[in-house]
Amino acid sequence: MLKIGVIADTHGLLRPEALSALQGCDHILHAGDIGKPEILQTLGQLAPLQVVRGNNDTQPWAAALPERLHLTFGDLTLYLLHDLKELQLDPLSAGIDLVISGHSHKPAQVERDGVLFFNPGSAGPRRFKLPVSLGLLWLDGRSVRSELVTLLS
Repeated sequence: MLKIGVIADTHGLLRPEALSALQGCDHILHAGDIGKPEILQTLGQLAPLQVVRGNNDTQPWAAALPERLHLTFGDLTLYLLHDLKELQLDPLSAGIDLVISGHSHKPAQVERDGVLFFNPGSAGPRRFKLPVSLGLLWLDGRSVRSELVTLLS
């Protein structure tokens, strides 16, 4: 079983609560709007890290980051992007089991046609009255268990 930490929309703020929640992860995924490269350095010290660029990651350090990633963990295929509205494929017909996005700052986990759409919410500065959160995934064979972790309500 793999434990995957999912974080998004840090916007330059990596909270100690987020680091604590991500301890022990086998991999970490960042769904964009990172804010500064130091966040990637710190997360990369916890576990192997895959990231996508968000709409606010416009500085030169972020230019080489991909906008989308197609990832395979065991028998599961994941698709990572920042803004779900920019999804340009049909996940079901593309063989994708899990779509991970950020951007909205709203934590969500919804299954549609056998595909899990997962947004960990924002782990960075609070936006409106939304919680500060991240996500955890446990992947085992073809099975996915997901959890949204509220860092600050």
